Amino acid sequence: MAIHQKSKSLTSRGNELSSTFYQLEVLNGHEAIEAKFPRFDEKVGNLGFKPLIASGIEIFQINIGKLCNQTCSHCHVDAGPDRKEEQMSRTDLEKCLAIIAATPTINTVDITGGAPEMNANFRWFVEEVSKMGKKVINRCNLTIIVANHKYLDLPEFFAKHNVNVVSSLPYYSKNRTDAQRGDGVFEDSIKALQMLNAVGYGKEGTGLELDLVYNPTGAFLPGSQVSLEGQFKSQLKRRYDVEFNNLFCITNLPISRFLEYLLESNNYEEYMQQLVDAFNPTTVNGLMCRNTISVSWDGYLYDCDFNQMLDLKVDAENSRHLDDFDLESLNNRTIILNQHCYGCTAGAGSSCGGSIE
Repeated sequence: MAIHQKSKSLTSRGNELSSTFYQLEVLNGHEAIEAKFPRFDEKVGNLGFKPLIASGIEIFQINIGKLCNQTCSHCHVDAGPDRKEEQMSRTDLEKCLAIIAATPTINTVDITGGAPEMNANFRWFVEEVSKMGKKVINRCNLTIIVANHKYLDLPEFFAKHNVNVVSSLPYYSKNRTDAQRGDGVFEDSIKALQMLNAVGYGKEGTGLELDLVYNPTGAFLPGSQVSLEGQFKSQLKRRYDVEFNNLFCITNLPISRFLEYLLESNNYEEYMQQLVDAFNPTTVNGLMCRNTISVSWDGYLYDCDFNQMLDLKVDAENSRHLDDFDLESLNNRTIILNQHCYGCTAGAGSSCGGSIE
């Protein structure tokens, strides 16, 4: 199997940032960096959100495991080939299915990782969710499709079950993509995109949706989503005859391996100040944490994927695991906020579906 690897995960290196407690200490000015920034919860509270309350669960997002064939420099999951043990069990996936079936408001099941396709139960789970008529999103890193012969039929599998494929592509050039995701990633990503196009993904009239995700390769905020989408579409079509539906711009949040990059490059204070200065009050109503529940590989519940990576479990004390899933409590829960949340409210805002505005 081809492994695109810049380095090992924080966890396997024993880096102190592998501790979620230490990351939160850094973000709040108690470790590594003395600089303190205005408290995000107070900023939101001054807008009248005291506290910020969930609006109901429409999106059921599952991090199915941290195993991945890549070790990307920005990865907020700290995923990699060395995270073999952290995989969601079939038992917990069955619990997820039961919850999805019993919750009419859930219209979308968003599967992420790691490389979610590397979970032994991935295909079975997609098939079961598809039978329910729910929208299935799979966050595919693209290179997994060409990493091993057993994944070569993934485009056909995705098409059969009408899976919305969402894939990260940092840029439409080799140098910027490989700098963030590892040597050879761009070339393999283009091969995978061409394979997806060949079965109808990204093509008009097929109903097979292929969306790309752009996040900056350095310590700066993304540009206009509309403008970047136009650039990506024209350049990928002209250079590689690749087509896709939508481009989502996502701001890098200062956690995990991107936080390591910020600290090592001495960009942390400047980047945090950028996020604080770009705070946009109009994004708060549309934050993904309000209509999403995020489930970790071991079954715990979080407001979003980023809170999950900082081990900030949901505020609903009687419903913090799949075993105790209580819809009423979760629908009315207070959202857990911390300094990393500035990343979702900067500029046009940022969510798993791109800009909020």
